[in-house]
Amino acid sequence: MTLATPSGTAAGTSRPRISQRIGSITESATLAVDAKAKALKAAGRPVIGFGAGEPDFPTPDYIVQAAAAACSDPKNHRYTPAGGLLELKEAIAAKTARDTGYQVEPTQVLVTNGGKQAVYQAFATIIDDGDDVMLPAPYWTTYPESIRLAGGSPVEVLADETSGYRVTVDQLEAARTERTKALLFCSPSNPTGAVYSPDEVRAIGQWAHQHGIWVITDEIYEHLVYGGATFSSMPVEVPELADTCIVVNGVAKTYAMTGWRVGWLIAPNDVTKAATNMQSHATSNVANVSQRAALAAVSGDLSAVATMRDAFDRRRQTIVEMLNAIDGVVCPEPEGAFYAYPSVKGVLGREIAGRTPNTSVELAELILTEAEVAVVPGEAFGPSGYLRLSYALGDDDLAEGVGRIQRLLS
Repeated sequence: MTLATPSGTAAGTSRPRISQRIGSITESATLAVDAKAKALKAAGRPVIGFGAGEPDFPTPDYIVQAAAAACSDPKNHRYTPAGGLLELKEAIAAKTARDTGYQVEPTQVLVTNGGKQAVYQAFATIIDDGDDVMLPAPYWTTYPESIRLAGGSPVEVLADETSGYRVTVDQLEAARTERTKALLFCSPSNPTGAVYSPDEVRAIGQWAHQHGIWVITDEIYEHLVYGGATFSSMPVEVPELADTCIVVNGVAKTYAMTGWRVGWLIAPNDVTKAATNMQSHATSNVANVSQRAALAAVSGDLSAVATMRDAFDRRRQTIVEMLNAIDGVVCPEPEGAFYAYPSVKGVLGREIAGRTPNTSVELAELILTEAEVAVVPGEAFGPSGYLRLSYALGDDDLAEGVGRIQRLLS
């Protein structure tokens, strides 16, 4: 039996107990904030959480009923193909053509345990040690960790509030090196809610194709766009990019199914086959009951989605108006997803409740302590000076939570 020493190494050896690759990973900041908020609420504190990107709606009934029926069918009690049920892969291909215009074959689809697994396996399949991956910032907190796990190096390309949090081709070109292998693209964006126009999507896709750069495009918020914004799928805007493009998606956000854990990637056949081989050793098939639920979701109409989108749109307008009413806060209007990403640079350095926060981490901690409101600091997504607030929560809680922040910072 090997005993641990206080230094974290095994007795009799200088080798660390935890591998360097895993030991360097940081905890998901959004899930950590959500967990802390829930723990405080369980302890009786009236905490309002803006941390997790999780719709507050229940999964639509017809999807739940499909899952309940699947539980009683013995064929779902056994192993199924590691890459996903054929019926589901066919339905995902049909749904993709219906919703985005991208025509793909079921053989190009790999069903994964949520969108996070799809993101990681996409990087793991095409990235080698030493490859650079361009990462527009602000970025979802999981992206850089997935890149590092795959042996790559994330190269941040910053877009701030003055550009609506959208990077340009000129910025990408300035960051490109001979080691650049891929670009992570996300529109609508987590954490900013930014939506790239069709022209912007086309320009970035053409630039990537010109330089032989892979694009991993995260389309999980495809149905959550507002006002005059339009969702554009990059391989549709730039068909010639299809052979070096991986699309990541899932049912979590569109159908309020975060807990069901079903995502997918769509890629050229050789990439999908390689990623499927990897998954056959890592997790095998996604839970069959969840796959049957996802089959009902992607095969059904989008009426339930429209209802949720209307509510998110209403909340979006409320939260932006309330945040911009705070002195020192600048919040561009998000055009998609369900996040507001205000700049709080004008608040930092100001004395608040007897303390002077100089970073958004310090400000988020102060807001939680003094106002009992949980928000995620900008450091989780890139530079300091920002907060992310998910408006996927009830209207009353939203108004009360931002109202508390207003009173604290006024």
